Amino acid sequence: MRTNVVLDDELVSEAFNYSETISTKRELIETALKEYVNTRKRKNIGELRGKISFNETYDYKAMRK
Repeated sequence: MRTNVVLDDELVSEAFNYSETISTKRELIETALKEYVNTRKRKNIGELRGKISFNETYDYKAMRK
C-alpha cells in the first residue's frame, strides 16, 4: 500500500542508530510495524493468564521415553 506520512526526523535518526542492517526508511517502517504487531500479539496471549487449567498429573518426562 502506498501512502505518504510525515515522520519525526530525530526519531527516524535514532531508530537508524539502533539498526545494524536497515538502510532505508521503508525497511525501518516495515520492521517497526512487524515489531508492533508481534508485541500486541504477545499482549493478547498474556490475557490468557489464569484462564488455562493444567493437568496436575501430566508427566512430561514420561513423554520423552
